[in-house]
Parts: sequence; C-alpha cells; structure tokens
Amino acid sequence: MDRDIAMRYNKLKAKVLERKTDFEALTGFLESETDWLKAPASTRFHLNEEGGLLEHSCNVAETLLQLRKLLDPSISEESCVICGLFHDLGKVGMPGNPQYLINVPSEKQIRYGYQPKYPYRFNEDLTYLSVPIRSMYLILPHLKLTEEEAQAIVYHDGQYVEANKEVATKERPLTLLLQYADNWSGFVVER
Repeated sequence: MDRDIAMRYNKLKAKVLERKTDFEALTGFLESETDWLKAPASTRFHLNEEGGLLEHSCNVAETLLQLRKLLDPSISEESCVICGLFHDLGKVGMPGNPQYLINVPSEKQIRYGYQPKYPYRFNEDLTYLSVPIRSMYLILPHLKLTEEEAQAIVYHDGQYVEANKEVATKERPLTLLLQYADNWSGFVVER
C-alpha cells in the first residue's frame, strides 16, 4: 500500500471512537480476508489500479468530513468516516473471490500483440449483488450502522442509479453529503 494512502487511512480510522471495537473487527476482517487494500475502484473509470478503492474511499471520507464541517457539523465525524470509507465496500467482492480481476489478454489478443482494452474485468463467478447491497452484507456482521448511515451507503449513487428514485426527496443530510463527496472525489479529485 502506498505510504501516503496508508497514513491517510490510519488517520481516518483513528476518528472512530464510539464503535472502535466493532470498527476494528470490520477493518481487521477486510484487511486480512478480502482485497480491501488492493482492489481497484473500477474496471475502467476512476482509479482502475491496484489500491484504487482504498484511495477513492479515503478521498470520499476526507471530502465528506470537509462538507460536514461546512454544511452540517451536527453529523458525527465517525459517521462520515464509516460511510466515506465503506460506501463502495462491495467492490471488494467476497473473501477469496474478488469482484474485479486483472483482465488478461485473450488468445486472439496475444496472437496479434494486443492488450485488453481495460485493466480489470468483472468476476463472473461472483454471485451478483449491487455494490451497496454487498457493502451492507460485508459491514453488518461486524459493525452496527445507524439508519442514516445505512441510507447513505445504500443510496450514495443518488440520481445515477434508476432504483434510487424511491428515496428522492427523502434523503437524510448524511446521504446528500455522501453523494456529493463521492461525485466530487470521482469527477474532480481523481481526474
């Protein structure tokens, strides 16, 4: 893991105090049994490189903390860290079965000297769950979430996901801030 990312990640983890024991159980599980520390953030878009998911998650958590400070200091820093770090957790896949695999060249590409168009591909052997649903599946056995945190994680893609229309106008402040922090990170910070 990149030293700068490791420092940022550890600084964010240190902000979780009230649920520290459960949070450490979750991060311990993720760091030892999943691709959390090395998974890409996507197959072909932002941070489609080793460690991209952790970098993106740190970017989102840090941006979310800045937005919280400016717009709604009543939201706990702990909630911002948890939601920022774990909003895309489902992208790790499952222990021993990552969601994204290195995209190796096909026989035809090898024969003609071409590389795959994208560095990663989706793991077709993984049972399909949306990223937010898999995120919840991975988080909840280790860490209890508030209703607001659950809403923020499940609906963090906002208007970019058709199924999210059901929450339109019912978003809690944490959800709105997470949506913006995720967009700002993906479209501006990570450009």
